[in-house]
Amino acid sequence: MSNDNTAGIGPLSGITVIDLTRVLAGPYCTLLMADLGARVIKVEQPSIGDDSRQIGPFLDDESAYFMSINRNKESIALDLKMDIDKSIFESLLEQADVLVENFRPGTMERLGYSWEVLHQRYPKLIFTSVSGFGQTGPYSKRPAYDMVVQAMGGIMSLTGQPGGPPTRVGVSIGDLGAGLYAMIGTQAALLQRERTGKGERVDVAMLDCQVALLENSIARYEVDKKIPQPIGSRHPSITPFDVFKAKDGWMVVAAGNDMLFQRLCDILNLPNLKVDERFSTNPLRCVNHQQLKEELEKRLCDETCKHWINLLVENNIPTGEYNNLAQVLESPQIQEREMLLDVFSKNGRKLTVAGNPIHIGSFVAKVKRNPPTLDQDRQEIIKGLNFD
Repeated sequence: MSNDNTAGIGPLSGITVIDLTRVLAGPYCTLLMADLGARVIKVEQPSIGDDSRQIGPFLDDESAYFMSINRNKESIALDLKMDIDKSIFESLLEQADVLVENFRPGTMERLGYSWEVLHQRYPKLIFTSVSGFGQTGPYSKRPAYDMVVQAMGGIMSLTGQPGGPPTRVGVSIGDLGAGLYAMIGTQAALLQRERTGKGERVDVAMLDCQVALLENSIARYEVDKKIPQPIGSRHPSITPFDVFKAKDGWMVVAAGNDMLFQRLCDILNLPNLKVDERFSTNPLRCVNHQQLKEELEKRLCDETCKHWINLLVENNIPTGEYNNLAQVLESPQIQEREMLLDVFSKNGRKLTVAGNPIHIGSFVAKVKRNPPTLDQDRQEIIKGLNFD
């Protein structure tokens, strides 16, 4: 299914994705594919559309939330309980490479589009499902949002300050992680199709993704049998690897091995710390992390963040500013890497959104289509189908 706006552009050019997803996890998966050149046709509920169209803040009457994750997509409104709209949907599937949905398990079956039915009718179709708990297991049919899987998956138990209340990660890592894994799984299934000629079912659970993102927490628990607790900003196994207070604000220092720690002591002119037995190895520094932090902050508070960051960077010590969002948007590094993109509402109002971090050769994701209004592309989409 060709599209003048995406044809020949990006590594996924020539791939057509039918997108039944809404809110964040699924739309984030299809956003990444659209950015990389796939044609993404967003199938939405008539009159209402994607749930995120009703989530603020709003630019005039358009949701900035929706606009931030639905660029480079087309929109058609279909009621999959109506015969005429089912016929249009099935015509789309005949020419599609990928179908992505994030309904609760069982919904596609009730609509008549189980994996078994789809695979028989469209044997080359990749069918990607993103759900809270996956297609199997005792919790499979339960509803979920990001907050639910952050809590159930353990990440919330590791986040925040010692002794504080349960704390959600500041971005929707439950949704975003699932969207990323769904995108990876879909690309792997497309590659496998090149070898076998057959489509595959990709089943991604938000809860599974949270467990996969627990990094070394499971391994640490298995070794020492101590349940990990929130420890603030520091790393549980590497010290110094934390946020530190300087004269005029906060900065981060990540001296991830003994050599870097020794060099840090030299740069800060703290020779006593180099020979202090409490800090002679990384395991000892982790045990005595609070004492070390106090010693380092005494010195760091003598000068500004800028002074120390410049000095540490010159000496190849990993360090950085503690930036708020406004400062991130002004960062020359972020701007040079084209990590900020402008999309426009139907009334021409500009909205700056996060770009795509995947650079492949000379290819960098651009805005080829602004986020669509509901059913915006109906005529164009139907015109390209074998549909009367």
